[in-house]
Amino acid sequence: MPLNTGRRKASLSLLLVGLLTSGLLSGCIGSAQSSVRQEESTGGRGYEEPVTLKVQVYERGLSPSGVTVTNNYLTDWVQRQFGDPNHIRMKYVPVPRARDIQELNVMIASGEAPDIVFTYDENLMYSYASQGGLQELGALLDTYGPNLKSFLGKETLDFGLFEGQLVAIPAKRSYVGKYSSYIREDWLNKLGLPAPQTTEEVYQTLKAFKDKLPGIIGEQVIPLGFSLTPASYEPIVWSFIEPMDEEERITLTHQLGSRDFPTLLPGHKEALRFLNKLYNEGLMSPNFALDKDRTKLNQDISAGAVGLFSADTVNPLLTSTGIYSQLQRNVPGALLSPIDPYTNSRGKHNKPVYKPAGMYIMISKSSKRTVEAVKYLDWMSRKDVLLRLQNGEEGLDYNMQDGIPAALENEETKKRMFNSGDIAIISNGRDFGDPEKNKRAEAMNVLEPYREEASKVLDIALQDGILPVRFDKPVEAQIRYGTALFGKYEELVVRSIMARPSDFDRIYEQALNEIMKGGGEQILKERQTLYKAMQMKRPDRRNHGTGSEGL
Repeated sequence: MPLNTGRRKASLSLLLVGLLTSGLLSGCIGSAQSSVRQEESTGGRGYEEPVTLKVQVYERGLSPSGVTVTNNYLTDWVQRQFGDPNHIRMKYVPVPRARDIQELNVMIASGEAPDIVFTYDENLMYSYASQGGLQELGALLDTYGPNLKSFLGKETLDFGLFEGQLVAIPAKRSYVGKYSSYIREDWLNKLGLPAPQTTEEVYQTLKAFKDKLPGIIGEQVIPLGFSLTPASYEPIVWSFIEPMDEEERITLTHQLGSRDFPTLLPGHKEALRFLNKLYNEGLMSPNFALDKDRTKLNQDISAGAVGLFSADTVNPLLTSTGIYSQLQRNVPGALLSPIDPYTNSRGKHNKPVYKPAGMYIMISKSSKRTVEAVKYLDWMSRKDVLLRLQNGEEGLDYNMQDGIPAALENEETKKRMFNSGDIAIISNGRDFGDPEKNKRAEAMNVLEPYREEASKVLDIALQDGILPVRFDKPVEAQIRYGTALFGKYEELVVRSIMARPSDFDRIYEQALNEIMKGGGEQILKERQTLYKAMQMKRPDRRNHGTGSEGL
């Protein structure tokens, strides 16, 4: 027996040597290694420690007690449902919303950006792309993003193209309305006044609030609530813009940051002169220049001090902000009514609306997790996943009403879903494939007592809406100067409004000259050149998505 055992061991040894000599065993080992490499190349993690996928998330300062934007119900759910099955450790990187551009610039420049970053600033996206800081995503989307491509569609995806390459995944915007105004209906009732219907009637109403209300309610009032944010000044500015033809509209607006501002259009100066008048007559927030994130304005509204203000559509009615509900707790009987009072010389209620693409989602060139990043976004675009991320659990966070999830009003839902929009980044708003249904869904985002007002707000925000300009190719001067000039534009707004009336013309022209010398002239020249080239290519093309008709 020992002899036979020894012979078997010797025979086995000789067999192994033979296999190695013939390359058969090494071929098997090579095949196994190849399989592991293939597993890695397709994102599989069956034999590895989890990898980390870093994703930007906005920090808005609205986190309920006990949770943060990086550690909450939804981040836990994403980890369990997507991260764990794919051997991916999800890490959310907070970026303050009020200074997101500055933070992203630093992270991109240092190579320390999260794998997935995003911005609403088209110029910033173009700037990163032109510097080679972004991954090209076309092939990745073809391989790993079939659900995402189907959800977004070509019209939305085309907004992420730069020189023919897909460098960003634009979020799909389900509703394009931008601004609405609100007025204290109970103040109008106390004074026996109708709601103002024109910009001139707004002025008269504000004067009545200032002159008559303190004696009635026994408090100081802020007739017009105002902050240094586009939601405050854009609805007023656009009401002064004179009717114009398409070429004026396209070439004389400036894209500053992510918005088109009518800096050079007829009427812009008079809009700021009107605001200067309100300021010098004590009819608007005195410290607006220091309020760049609406914190002071929202406090004043909630305290019951503000008579009229403009906002981002239904934001004052939302559970997350609580502005209207706080107002009614602080001032029993207070009523806010949606209103659309600002009018141009033709009686139109012109105001900007969004393009159908929302934020630009990008994968930084320094990322080593491009496949995982695209898989994450693709997973998010699945109907069941997006429903959960945007609405929570049926019966716990919402009930279905006419095929639309209606949020339940409880503290636990508020705590679980407080930043759902900042997690479900592929969709700006809830998309149900139908504009009217999407609008009803927007209304259902607000507290139930305010849904009738929300429906009016959403109609107002679309009324006489002006779509932003879109050229066939990037305006290079806007990429170079647009973001910086936004700060210059804010300076123009502040200095012009706060100037003494006798100094207004001089200060306005000085600030405008600084904009033009700081890049505005180059932007103007390039926009005019591109427009002419575009018209040469498409001589029969009119109103190509600019919304210029009816201005």
